[in-house]
Amino acid sequence: MRGVGPWTVEMMLIFTMGRPDVWPVADFGVRKGLSLVYKLKSMPTPKEAVAYGERWKPHRSAAAWYLWRACDLHKAKSK
Repeated sequence: MRGVGPWTVEMMLIFTMGRPDVWPVADFGVRKGLSLVYKLKSMPTPKEAVAYGERWKPHRSAAAWYLWRACDLHKAKSK
């Protein structure tokens, strides 16, 4: 289907199907969360994010959720 790409499928797998081990490395929030949590000077590339995700197998969906929350908390503190 037009407009349905990897990101859309990954979000569906996490939030609709409840898959516990989805690691959306191209997601901006996941990569930004990695840079915040690990105090990186820049956001990791999707390829670099794959390596970070290896340590959270088989719970990478939960790790992604916590990285999204880290972004939310950072944004709230910045206001």
